[in-house]
Amino acid sequence: MSDQARNVEEKGTRMLKEFQEFAMKGNVVDLAVGVIIGAAFGAIVSSLVGDIIMPIIGAITGGLDFSNYFIPLSKAVTASNLADAKKQGAVLAYGNFLTLAINFLIVAFVLFLVIRLMNQLKRRDAAKPAPEPPKPTREEVLLTEIRDLLKKA
Repeated sequence: MSDQARNVEEKGTRMLKEFQEFAMKGNVVDLAVGVIIGAAFGAIVSSLVGDIIMPIIGAITGGLDFSNYFIPLSKAVTASNLADAKKQGAVLAYGNFLTLAINFLIVAFVLFLVIRLMNQLKRRDAAKPAPEPPKPTREEVLLTEIRDLLKKA
């Protein structure tokens, strides 16, 4: 193998080792776990908003569906639902924005509650008194007495 090929191989091996050290650092792994959990949490909140909260709001407001709220920006738009209206021309779909804004507020509020709970648990743990050190065993007591007797002699 030529010196140049050996040099390239050594550089590649060093780079892989550096990448492995970087990827296995606690912060990177924690970030990856956070992103995965965040994506799953986002799907749960989206379902909460779309399947539970928005139908309740729709029932309270007389069966209104926010997702179909739009303002036609063209005279050619005559449809009464958003999907057909988009096919006919330009529309300002403020109902979708309203749904996403409510979704965001719910996510922010739930995250606030989770962080608040975590802070309360941290404060509770910090307020606990430190545990008493364990009492010395019988052997340790005897050894301490022997040490003290030897010091006196």
